[in-house]
Amino acid sequence: MKIIDAHIHLSHIESFYNTAKTRSHLDYSVSGLQKEMKENDVVLSIGMGLMEAGEGFPDRAPATPMGLDMLTEQVPNVVYCAGVNPYRLGKQELLQLEKELLKEEVVGIKIYLGYYPFYAYDTVYGPVYELAKAHGVPVVFHSGDTYSERGLLKFAHPLTLDEVAVMNRDVTFVMAHFGDPWMLDGAEVVYKNGNMFADLSGLIVGDKSEVNRIRNTPHFFNHFKHAIAFCDHYDKFLFGTDWPLVPMEPYIDFIKEHIPSSAWEDVFYKTATRVFPKIQKRL
Repeated sequence: MKIIDAHIHLSHIESFYNTAKTRSHLDYSVSGLQKEMKENDVVLSIGMGLMEAGEGFPDRAPATPMGLDMLTEQVPNVVYCAGVNPYRLGKQELLQLEKELLKEEVVGIKIYLGYYPFYAYDTVYGPVYELAKAHGVPVVFHSGDTYSERGLLKFAHPLTLDEVAVMNRDVTFVMAHFGDPWMLDGAEVVYKNGNMFADLSGLIVGDKSEVNRIRNTPHFFNHFKHAIAFCDHYDKFLFGTDWPLVPMEPYIDFIKEHIPSSAWEDVFYKTATRVFPKIQKRL
């Protein structure tokens, strides 16, 4: 089965290096990613543009757009969403973001709710949604738990995405991490809004043994099972790992356990081609 990993990272972020070394025990490098993709029939990965400039993420300094600074040259099976820093969204930064969206390898826009203290409906993001509409690309929001104690959770709650979906019906949105741990709220937003999807990345952090420990812990993912059943639209979900936070193989198996086999083609491949139309040229 061909797989698209709709949420990975390839940026020089200290916390990613530390997690890869001490928790997920994988090779966090371009070659390490390529190896895991080949071993698991992952034909395309979509990176989330992100950069640090000294503060540690979340960092106010990097200019919009943020890319994948580990990727020194383009490879055909890795594309990315241009990251947005709301502190750097002046006229020049917006012009640069628009130029970035003209590149074949840039297939969407990433907004880091919770890491930056702005709600999705804040007017600062209005021009970003206009660019997404004009270029026919989706906007991916971080939602739910933040992988940093410096994040502010209230800005990342999935219910805050409802207003954006309603006010921007011509833009496709992706709720990364399905709003975990507020998945039932996230499920309502996805169910209600035809232009809102969710990726299933980042629900577990750690290596294969940690994935097995958590997946076998009673009730750990009851909220996930409840939310998926409530949403009742498997074609609204995209597979993603949040690599390097977890190796691909055990995470693929984990997601398969929660999705009926009849929906695997949608979740692992087809929905991503609809949400990210620019990737079709790469497949």
